[in-house]
Amino acid sequence: MNADRRGNPQAGRESSTGVSVAVLQAVGLHLGLLVLLWVGVDLPRESVDEAARGEAVSADLATASELSASMQRALRRDPEPLPQPIVEPEPLPPDPEDLPEPVIEPPVEELPPPVPDPAPVEQEHVQRDADSPQVADVDREQEQKRKQVEQAELDAQRRRMEALAEIRRQREIAARERTMAEQRAQQLNDARTTGTAPTRPPPGNPDSRSSQSAAYSVALKDAITRQWTRPESIQVGVPCQVRIRQIPGGEVVEVQVSGSCPYDALGKRSLEAAVLKASPLPYAGFEDAFNRDVILTFRPEDVDDLRR
Repeated sequence: MNADRRGNPQAGRESSTGVSVAVLQAVGLHLGLLVLLWVGVDLPRESVDEAARGEAVSADLATASELSASMQRALRRDPEPLPQPIVEPEPLPPDPEDLPEPVIEPPVEELPPPVPDPAPVEQEHVQRDADSPQVADVDREQEQKRKQVEQAELDAQRRRMEALAEIRRQREIAARERTMAEQRAQQLNDARTTGTAPTRPPPGNPDSRSSQSAAYSVALKDAITRQWTRPESIQVGVPCQVRIRQIPGGEVVEVQVSGSCPYDALGKRSLEAAVLKASPLPYAGFEDAFNRDVILTFRPEDVDDLRR
């Protein structure tokens, strides 16, 4: 072993160093035990409790030469630089468009205070006023005025309708007269062309004229009676006069039942309808006896006699 130490001075130094370190460690350990014994004897029990809370830490001291070669190389190496901290960019403020719109709460409307019910005395007073004769008279007058206004409107509307009907009737009469005049002119023209003339009674013979008028009246009554549908309400033997207005050619332009006619409304309307249905009335051959206004008397039995 001595030869090894002489041949290797480095190993000898390391061995002596190790011995000295071991001696120092042993001395330090004994000193520490003595200190602990002294402290444990002198301190009071309270401090012992506090010391018992922690555990004694033992540590071995070592120099750099006592470390292994790998640890010494590690200590000699330069420390690796710490990584640079990553600085995160600050978040950008949100766009104004992405911001939520502020919710505007509608103002709370205050409800009006409840209207108190009228006192019973006031209700009774109002009821008495409503039932009073003065209030009833006012309501009656207002109702009468309203009815008068409505009646005036109806009367005005009826007058307008009658005026329009009269205008239409006059136009129809004028159109019929114009048509009949054209037809009469055409007949005269045809008669001149053929060299014939309507048959006329010889002049200066009143009996012949009166007989023609009588025959004309009979022809008119027969034509109208054929169109008359007599209601059952008309009594036999009761006469009724009818005034007829016509134009040349026999076209009826107006018919009116006499006010003295005893027939009911249905009987009067039946006579008027018969006259209008018979239009145009007989005219050819009765030109000299023609009269624009004709008054005829009808009896219910005329219908029966004509149909036998």
